[in-house]
Amino acid sequence: MPAANGDHPKVALVLSGCGVFDGSEIHEAVSCLIHLSRAGAEVSCFAPDIQAPAVNHLTGQPEPAPRNVLAESARIARGKIAPLSQLRVADFDAVVFPGGFGAAKNLCDFATRGAKCEVNPEVERIIKEFHGAGKPVGMCCIAPVLAAKVLGTAAGGPGVEVTIGDDAGAAAAVAEMGSRNVVRTVTEAHADDRNAVVTAPAYMYGQAAVHEVYEGIGRMIEGVLARIGAPAR
Repeated sequence: MPAANGDHPKVALVLSGCGVFDGSEIHEAVSCLIHLSRAGAEVSCFAPDIQAPAVNHLTGQPEPAPRNVLAESARIARGKIAPLSQLRVADFDAVVFPGGFGAAKNLCDFATRGAKCEVNPEVERIIKEFHGAGKPVGMCCIAPVLAAKVLGTAAGGPGVEVTIGDDAGAAAAVAEMGSRNVVRTVTEAHADDRNAVVTAPAYMYGQAAVHEVYEGIGRMIEGVLARIGAPAR
């Protein structure tokens, strides 16, 4: 899908670390990258330059020292990454947020505060600016709670439709934020055309096969790219 100016679409990918328990879910992040690459998109990776608690992914136990989220995200980005503060909406046609607990711990504190969470100021800025410019936002797994919070009626926004699968607890939190969960299967995505937000449940279905997660994320990416240059509703 070409960008509005006829060039390859330029997409920002926002990471939150490296690993499902304390950062970006690697299967999801790589699935986003592969689908975007196959579509001819030019991708730039970003992450917040902050310290955050880390988890030993072998034992599931906390690590004794925090790690830098930007440095950890660089593992997925093969070193080609910039601080989130440098992301300028004018430079991109769309933005995509993979899931993983980092989205709920490092990009916001939904993991501990649920619907009462606060969103990282840079993340909030980016979501609001892309939304305000009518540029599409893609999110998968638990990351859609970011849009539900920032754009929810409880925060003075229009309210947004997202999918986090059939997780009743997360859906209740989304509703409390003034947004709405739309149940979709792991291989599906949901598009809120009014807000140009496209989401997929991915590993919200924890027992899903990796190829199913990949397929659903592909539909999310297709939906994002199809909305580049589309008029705002």
